[in-house]
Amino acid sequence: MTGTLFPSDDELSHLLVGPESVAWRFGSDARLFLAPLYPLILQVAHPTVGAGVSDYSDFEERPWDRLLRTLDYVSLLIYGGDEAVAAGRRLRQLHKGFKGVREDGERYYALEPEAYAWVHATLIEAYVSGHRYFGRPMRRDQVERFYAEYRGLGRLIGVGEHDLPEDWRGFRAYFDATVERELTRTVAVDRVLRAIRHAAPPPLPIPKPLYRAAMVPASQALWVGGVGMMSPLLRHKLGIPWSRREQAQFRAIGAASRRLTPVLPRRALITGPAQLRMRRRAIARGPLGPAADRGTRTSATTNGPPGSAARAA
Repeated sequence: MTGTLFPSDDELSHLLVGPESVAWRFGSDARLFLAPLYPLILQVAHPTVGAGVSDYSDFEERPWDRLLRTLDYVSLLIYGGDEAVAAGRRLRQLHKGFKGVREDGERYYALEPEAYAWVHATLIEAYVSGHRYFGRPMRRDQVERFYAEYRGLGRLIGVGEHDLPEDWRGFRAYFDATVERELTRTVAVDRVLRAIRHAAPPPLPIPKPLYRAAMVPASQALWVGGVGMMSPLLRHKLGIPWSRREQAQFRAIGAASRRLTPVLPRRALITGPAQLRMRRRAIARGPLGPAADRGTRTSATTNGPPGSAARAA
């Protein structure tokens, strides 16, 4: 399996990214902390991913712990270098045992290629859209480079070379078709929305001007940021109400956030390396770290992208 599913050593030199890459420069802007609800809902609205989250996730009990571990995962993937290679294999191994029955009666397996690739796809979409609304909107050439780089990083976790389209134009068609044809309001969607609505304020370094501008607390800013990024079609399909007041808040938060670009220090524009240093011990103890190789028993949701609980995803 290693020879075909995962990239060879020769390929790794072309897939791992460094400071010169678009992924490195755009992959950990602090303002993207406003966006994580968006990819999470995209993931759990997929029937296979949603079933896995319902069967294996403890998101409702520990939503912000889960979010921090998601940040560990995406930071490691971009900024971890060789550590990301081993962590990617551990992540795939973790999900081998996740199986069950979906709400529609179909059996699912966490490593179904289509569902597994969809989770990676939602992160790509969230980065590009997150910067458009809250950060530094990417130029078309930057979007193309970012897509190529992040698609390549998917190989580290076992996303097949041909499981996602080759270019951004193809990706947009694939993404829109999946939203229209596949996504639905699963039980996991309800669980996630309920958990976010009733959670305590998140322990995230969201710049205060972002939510002060809209006169809402940080938790509400996360809700408005995530739901506001959804297309009207997706909100309608999932039955998520959206008011004019919330739309006004979304615009205010976005405008305030984008205006911060000239004054934000580099450490706020690229937080990934600091995130890895700060969370190094937690990562080492989890399934992405060396402890996993010693057979340490961990929760299905200890690490991974939002919704990777079944990496049914």
